[in-house]
This record gives sequence, C-alpha cells and structure tokens, in this order.
Amino acid sequence: MSKKIAFQGAKGAYSDLAARKACPSFETVPCTSFDEAFKSAREGESDLAMIPVDNTLAGRVADVHRLLPKGQLYIVGEHFQPINHALVGVRGAKIEDVKDVHSHVHAIPQCQKLIKKHGFTAHVHADTASAARDVARWGDKSHAAISSILAAELYDLDILAENVEDETHNTTRFLILSPEMQMPEYKEGDNILTSFVFNVRNIPSALYKAMGGFATNGIQMTKLESYIDAQFNAAHFYAEVEAHPDEQRFKYALEELNFFAKSIQMLGTYKADPFRGKSA
Repeated sequence: MSKKIAFQGAKGAYSDLAARKACPSFETVPCTSFDEAFKSAREGESDLAMIPVDNTLAGRVADVHRLLPKGQLYIVGEHFQPINHALVGVRGAKIEDVKDVHSHVHAIPQCQKLIKKHGFTAHVHADTASAARDVARWGDKSHAAISSILAAELYDLDILAENVEDETHNTTRFLILSPEMQMPEYKEGDNILTSFVFNVRNIPSALYKAMGGFATNGIQMTKLESYIDAQFNAAHFYAEVEAHPDEQRFKYALEELNFFAKSIQMLGTYKADPFRGKSA
C-alpha cells in the first residue's frame, strides 16, 4: 500500500504539486481545509501533510500558524515551490477567445499584466485547481483559468500561455508534517532548522531577554512571529533557528529562554531545503 500525503485544495493545486515534488512516491490526498489536512495526518488517514506557510508575494498564509501548536503534528521537512502560473482553457481555445479568467484570490493580482493586456474579467475561486476544474466542466472557450500546468493535465485543458505571473520570484514555502517527530541525527556542518512556539513572562523586556541566549550562543534565528489573542495581546511567538537540539549551544540558549518563557513547545527539527542556499 502506497503512503499518502494530505494537502488543502483540489487535485492540481500548488499544494498538490509541492507534495508530488517533495514526496514523489506518495499518493496525494486533497482536503477541503487546512484543518482537514491536519486531521487526515493526525488520525492516520494519511502519513504526512503538506501545508503552505509563506509566499514571497502574498506573505504569511492565514490560519496555518494558529493550527501548528494545536495540530498534534511535528514538522519533519520543508519545501520551496516556485509558483509558475499558466493560462489554461478548454481544448481548441485560443487567447483571443477568452473573455473571463478564473483563479485564486492571490493568483489574480499576481497576473495583472496578462489580465490588463487582454481585458479579461477576473473571477475569484477557492483555489487555482478548482478554477481549472470548473473551466473544464463548463466547456466554454470564453472562460479560462490561471493555474498550474499540473491542473491543466489533470483536467484535460489546453495551455494557452505559460509563465504568466508578473514576478519571477514568486515562491511558496511548505512545511511537511507528521504525527511522529522525526529528528535527523546531528552531524556538524548540516543545515538543520528547529521550530518552536513559546509564551513570555509578563516582565519588562521579556522577549528581548528571551532571545538573548540565541544571539550570545551564535545561533541564527530565521523567523520570529507573534500571534495575538482575543484581547490583542501577544499571546505567543513562533520561532525558527538554525540549530539542532543536540548542539551544546542550543542547550545553553534554551536554558536562557526558560528563564523568561512561561512555556515552550517544540514543533520539530528538520533539514533545511537546499533552496535556501540557492536563494542566498
């Protein structure tokens, strides 16, 4: 029986594409929401979940960081997926036939040059793949979708134009999640990331002092984000550092963090995607 990896969206979504690229031997499992994708992996319906967290143009993906501390899953990997949009239409259609274009709320503004050049009327869909699926179902040459080439293949659509995005650096970072922590063995020289969430004590400069241990121990922090509660207070922080928990410097930094944090929850230790080196 093949292993499965869950993602949010319809077949052919960029999350589906990312899952196929990162885990080519896995069967991809579409889910209607991020909650459902978490649940699929947590309850054993799938082995892993592929979840987007950041995009170079759209920024942080809403809701995901709220789910991470409560999802009962661990981060076991990351994957950077370049987003190359295509204009796709029904078989035999040409760009001149298209009047309406359909896609995700983020994909439409990412392709404004194409839309304005041809005077298309844009329509928002749940995701790029469902837009492609709808265009295929309608069978109308005047309707096209902005989606992945994978979606065009899955829904038997023609590719009317490739790489229609305005910016070439459009990239989404995904996290690979598992019900079990899969910490890689520590080897000096490996590029390892560790993710965790924490709450700080209600004392002056608590965050500054909590982070001081990482600076003094020479640990690079690649991400630090705050999340507010219902009273608009900084409820907790999500952090990523370039270090392995077995390193002595990480242990020293964690000891200092414990002085100023009310709670610390480790979310996972995993190898950095090689994309980080390429984009440096």
